[in-house]
Amino acid sequence: MSANGAAAHGCLAVTPVTDLHRLWLLSVLLFTGWLLYLLSPILTPFVISALLAYLGDPLADRLEARGLKRTPAVALVFSVLFVVLLLLLLLLIPRIEAQISQLLQKLPGYLAWLRGTALPYLQSILPGDAEGLDLSLLQETLRKHWREAGGLAATLWSSVSGSGIALLGLLANIVLVPVLTFYLLRDWDRLVAGVRALLPRRSEPTVSRLAAEADEVLGAFLRGQLMVMFALGIIYTTGLWLVGLDLALLIGMSAGLVSFVPYLGLIVGIFIAGLASILQSQGVADLPWVIMVFVVGQLLEGSVLTPRLVGERIGLHPVAVIFAVMAGGQLFGFFGILLALPVAAVSMVLVRYLVQSYRSSALYGPGQTPGE
Repeated sequence: MSANGAAAHGCLAVTPVTDLHRLWLLSVLLFTGWLLYLLSPILTPFVISALLAYLGDPLADRLEARGLKRTPAVALVFSVLFVVLLLLLLLLIPRIEAQISQLLQKLPGYLAWLRGTALPYLQSILPGDAEGLDLSLLQETLRKHWREAGGLAATLWSSVSGSGIALLGLLANIVLVPVLTFYLLRDWDRLVAGVRALLPRRSEPTVSRLAAEADEVLGAFLRGQLMVMFALGIIYTTGLWLVGLDLALLIGMSAGLVSFVPYLGLIVGIFIAGLASILQSQGVADLPWVIMVFVVGQLLEGSVLTPRLVGERIGLHPVAVIFAVMAGGQLFGFFGILLALPVAAVSMVLVRYLVQSYRSSALYGPGQTPGE
């Protein structure tokens, strides 16, 4: 073989993937997972910052396409994003706090009505089952915890403020989120390009294609799901306000917030709002209207909000969503709950790719695929 032929042969040769390479890759993945598990208590601000940067990157890219440089575009998106979040907090938190204070003030009256009216009625229709019902213990327990609530909050604050490390950690987390969000948003495209450059050349086309599909699914899912949650919170709050419920904002926004788990917002909302309606009106006259509010909200979510804002193509099966949230919370706590749905959305793309690879492999066998 000539020297030129040998050189050409050397250029075309591809280093085979050996068992040692696979073992090394598996070791790296296991070590990375173990390290993330150990660092999970401090990763929350990084996850929140990465999520905000990911959601804001398309807006920064659009501004860049219009001729604006990256740093000014990021500064504009960053400012708008945090002004919106700040306005929401300033508008919602005082009103929710006022409703909680109103509830605490009226709760003794609610308990008195339960003892004087509801409990005798239950005893009259269920004498054998209701004889042992007594609200005095419940009232005493609640009164005790009310007294301790202020002391508990004061104790927590004194312990945090009295410990320099704990206070420093709290302040660091508050400051870290906007700082990390700005830098991640500014360098997002560069980080993505750097990760792509590290991929093995043999696998880079496939991984890049799957990453593009996962990015499309994940971005649309997250942005759409956030809009669905916010829209449901407004629908529930408005409906409960029209019914006349004093805690309409607190219950409506809470039900909208937990609606990322299928039917959880409906169940929690009907139970809490129904109980609040019975206590407030001291009867069940408004209960059908409360149930109707959540049923209408659920119908709007299934027929209008989710198809338009999330899309049926990228929607996750309700069983998959529930399992992902429960598994994430069990494995990594609150940090796992934050990552549960994004990981599930990306996993859906990987599962679809594996199924396609299996059906086109020799293991699946010759012949027509189902549905052909």
